[in-house]
Amino acid sequence: QRRVLLYGVLGAIVMRATMILAGVWLVTQFAWLLYVFGVLLVVTGVKMLIFAEHQPDLEANPILRWLRGHLRVTSGFHAECFFVRQNGVLWATPMFLVLVLIEASDVVFAVDSIPAIFAVTTDPFIVFTSNIFAIMGLRALYFLLADMADRFHLLKYGLAIILLFIGGKMLAAPWLHLPIQWSLSIVAVILLVSVAASLALSSGKVSASSAEGRG
Repeated sequence: QRRVLLYGVLGAIVMRATMILAGVWLVTQFAWLLYVFGVLLVVTGVKMLIFAEHQPDLEANPILRWLRGHLRVTSGFHAECFFVRQNGVLWATPMFLVLVLIEASDVVFAVDSIPAIFAVTTDPFIVFTSNIFAIMGLRALYFLLADMADRFHLLKYGLAIILLFIGGKMLAAPWLHLPIQWSLSIVAVILLVSVAASLALSSGKVSASSAEGRG
């Protein structure tokens, strides 16, 4: 996991730098694209609310199916290797498929997160550094968050509401101006409420299970 995370972070930095530079240039040249980004965030937020409980089927993932159809893939992992040579033939390992899926997932998240930052600023330095700090922080906290992900099961609803809020803010910009402090405060409150509600619900389930066990 650490090796995949390392290469995943490096790939994410390169891809996000490219997307941010392209996005800043496009917004500078075509200001109306901010409204397109706003619509994109609203649509994504609605989809997250509708499919929040949907579990993706990795076997049906088009990227994974394409890779397996065009690459020789070993049946098992080979330590931390992405490729191995067997009988003089180069084979990809499942570890490489995991890395590709991580990079593809980051592109999907970047499509949401980068336009969201454009709602606050179009300064490429601020946009890039905020993304990099977020990625590095996520890598540092990955194993902690992975263990606690089930406890924060309502957080995805909070993130969906945040996307709806930011997208709506971008679309309403000509008529409604919210100070950055207000926007950040609203985002923070939504996150805190979703985390607190998740913890409260988890504690309630644990208490109920304990009571049933004693009964």
